[in-house]
Amino acid sequence: MTIALTGASGQLGQLALTAIKARDPAASVIALARDPAKISDTEARAFDYTKPETLAAGLQGVSTVVLISSNDFNDRAGQHRAVIDAARAAGVSRIIYTSILKGAASPMLLAADHIATEAYLQTSGLVTTLLRNGWYTENYTGTLAMSVQHGAIIGASGEGRISMAARADYAEAIAVTALDAAHSGKTYELAGDTAHSMADFAAEVSKAAGKAVGFVDMPQADFAAALKGFGLPEGFAMVLADVDAHVQNGALEDHSHSLSRLIGRPTTPIGQTITAAL
Repeated sequence: MTIALTGASGQLGQLALTAIKARDPAASVIALARDPAKISDTEARAFDYTKPETLAAGLQGVSTVVLISSNDFNDRAGQHRAVIDAARAAGVSRIIYTSILKGAASPMLLAADHIATEAYLQTSGLVTTLLRNGWYTENYTGTLAMSVQHGAIIGASGEGRISMAARADYAEAIAVTALDAAHSGKTYELAGDTAHSMADFAAEVSKAAGKAVGFVDMPQADFAAALKGFGLPEGFAMVLADVDAHVQNGALEDHSHSLSRLIGRPTTPIGQTITAAL
């Protein structure tokens, strides 16, 4: 069995490559990336979601493809369709897709591309494994230095709770499912073992930083405006503010513990990820 991993030079992709090789050093793995030169110690092939005509060649001889969802929001669903079509043309037997928690039941704007991709996979004829990933703790830790400096984390999630997990936890789930065909045809709702409000998250930041950091809840429109003021494109700022609005209704909360069961250990506590980021 040969496994090909798309987005292999990205944050999740690199961790997934490491996890696959750690679980099975003899595994046949191909790293697919826009710039193969960024990959070391693994066979690498050029693979650009936005160049459909080049994709099938990158998948020759591959039996399982891990499709890590694109981080380019310019027609993400179209990019995913191109990879799925190329996989079918290359004779790939199984595709693993990193989707979003709750799938078609998610009301978030962010879910639309994932919902479209899942629907396309259903018509593709390919055996599919869906990894419906919840929120990464690292989605918040990248801006912690600024939050600690100002003593505040802003958002619009109210008292809503998020079952967040470390990116490495989701990477382990990729490794487990890629290495075992028994996961074929299955869908996993993946999230952290414990759900936290952003006030809880701020309390963990305070503990790690040794400085009081509070959560400032804002109306959705004000939060979107603040994100735009920080330099985010208006469309992306609106998408992130929409996420927070739906967090209040449980869109990123999950108590199935499917992720920890799949990877064989508890998910990483948020305090551990926060401490590592400071």
